[in-house]
Order: sequence, then structure tokens, then C-alpha cells
Amino acid sequence: MAKPLMINRRRFLQTTAMGAALGVAGTSLPLRRAFAADLTIGFIYVGPKDDYGYNQAHAEGAATLKAMEGVTLVEEENVPETVDVQKTMESMINLDGARLLFPTSFGYFDPHMLAMAAKFPEVQFRHCGGLWTEGKHPKNTGSYFGYIGQGQYLNGIAAGHATKSKKIGFVAAKPIPQVLQNVNSFLLGARSVDPAITCQVIFTGEWSLAVKEAEATNALIDQGVDVVTCHVDSPKVVVETAAGRGAYVCGYHANQAPLAPEKYLTGAEWNWANVYKMYVTKLMAGETLPNFTRGGLSDGFVKMSALGPAVGEAARKQFEGTLAEIMKGGFAVFKGPLKDNKGNVVATAGQSFVETAIELESMGYLVEGVLGSTS
Repeated sequence: MAKPLMINRRRFLQTTAMGAALGVAGTSLPLRRAFAADLTIGFIYVGPKDDYGYNQAHAEGAATLKAMEGVTLVEEENVPETVDVQKTMESMINLDGARLLFPTSFGYFDPHMLAMAAKFPEVQFRHCGGLWTEGKHPKNTGSYFGYIGQGQYLNGIAAGHATKSKKIGFVAAKPIPQVLQNVNSFLLGARSVDPAITCQVIFTGEWSLAVKEAEATNALIDQGVDVVTCHVDSPKVVVETAAGRGAYVCGYHANQAPLAPEKYLTGAEWNWANVYKMYVTKLMAGETLPNFTRGGLSDGFVKMSALGPAVGEAARKQFEGTLAEIMKGGFAVFKGPLKDNKGNVVATAGQSFVETAIELESMGYLVEGVLGSTS
């Protein structure tokens, strides 16, 4: 089986195109390799594959496909959310014969993946987190995501038991719905322990910017926050900075326990292997791929890091009891009466939104008790 191709496809494609334009012999290649019976799959990451976070979680899921018969994996990391990702996708199709592409970062979806899907209708594209819509988006595209807000709710339970100041903190990249849902879920989990707990959120404005992440973490702790979590591509800086200041941490994306073994409470992790194996198995069997795929803890899309040594018995009992309820399905993190942090009602008494509620994927507010703003 071929090893993952590690050349920089964007540079290669630019070089061959320039050579062809100049009429240099031997620089132009036939651009459409015939698809073989076996399946070539392309994965594209916005950052490094060993970032202890978002990209690592996807790369770990992709790696499990290498053991599948007839599957060849091609990957490229550190591809920005610009036209560069279109060049990477096009080269994976033309040079490697990829028939299924996973451009994993949020900003790859529109316009980049959609543009490539229109250009290559025989290739399948699946994006992490994009809100695929029937009649609006091409049939050869789709999206997959997990109800990881369930994991952040469980993080919040651990945080709620650990905090002494009743102030917990969240370092977030951008105020998009998936991030807002995680911030809110973290606070609601903590408030199931103590309704007086507040959560301060700081948005860095970037998915990966170590300096701002460190500054935000230090600013939270300077304000009395003693438990921190995050939603950035690589939680490494947040985890190490918080633990270095003596705060407890809850992880995200992947397992960061090795970075702060004494201060790591637990973490909400992705389990993409199950999702990727499903897509590949269906495609190799000649089946139609789903356009909209979602699942949570009970579906094996999400998992939790092991509870750390700082988690006490009361916290463990509530954490495990709530996890058992979530695993039954139909668990509602968001239930009324509930207001946003501007005083607007977002759920009336008796109203609840289970994890499958599509309304949650367009969330644009922070709940009461979260200190911060989306603008």
C-alpha cells in the first residue's frame, strides 16, 4: 500500500502550470489519471497533524483507514483557508486520482469546497461542520459533525466541582454557532453543580494563534478563573499555560492529559475513525453517501478523556451518571427556562432542545451566566 504523499501539491501544481505556460518540455503532465478499482482518499488540514487538537483528531481518524484493504491515503497539512485549498483539492484529484475528499477546516466549505465540487461532479466531498442544505448545495457534497456540546457539558460538570472561585473560563477562536454551543454547554454543565458559577469567554479571532491564546488564558486567570477550557485548533498552549498558573483544565478535540497530568480533569474528544470508516465502506460498496451526518457520544462520534486524579468522588458520580443518561439518547443540554446573557428568552419553561435539534447549529447567542460578547 502506498504511503501518504507528503509533497506540497500547491507548489507542484504551480510549478507544472508555469512550465507548461513557458513551453518547457517535460513539465506538463496528463491531468486526469484514470480511477483505479481501489479507493484513494484525500485529507486536508489547516494546521499540523500533531497539534494536540483539531487537526490531530482528524489525522488520527484518517490513520485508521490505512488498515482497510484497497485504500490509499493522501494528506496535506498547513493549508490555509484560501484559494490554496482549492489547488490542493484539484491536485489530489488530478494527480492522485482521489475520489473522496475530506477538507476538514471550517473555512474550506464555502466557497472553496463548493467550487471544486461543481468542477468535479464525479468526486465526493465531505466537510466537517458545514451546514449542508438540500437544494442549495451540490449532491456530491455533504457535511458531518458531532454533538460535542455533550462533551463540553460533561467538562462543565467536572469544572463545576473543581472551581473554588465559582469562575470558570473559556478561550474561543471565533463566535460561530459550533463554538457558541460549546461555550454555553460548558457553563450549563457547571451550573448543574452550582447555579452561581459564571464563565468568562475571550475570543481570540483566530483558530490558531499561540500568542493570543496564551494572553487570553493569563487574562482569565488574572480575573480569578480557576478552571479553563477552550475551542481553538490546538489547545496545547491553553492547557500548558493554565496548568502552569495552577488552574485546572478541561480538554478539547483530542486528549491533552499528557500536557498537564495533575491538572487535567477530563476532555471532550472527537472519534472520527467511526465516521470515516462509514463513508469509505459505503463508497467501496457502491452505496450512496449520506449528505448530512451527525452523531454524539452514544453514536461513537464523540468520546471523553479519562477522568484525572484531581476529580473527586462527588464529581465522578455526577459525571458518570450524566454520561449514562446521555448514552441513552435524547439528552437536552439546553432547556427552559433559559435566557441569553442579554436577557432575551431562548427557551421557555418546559421547552428543551435535544442534541439532534437543528436549531442548535445556528446558535448566535451566549447564555445567561456567560460573561462576554459575540461582537
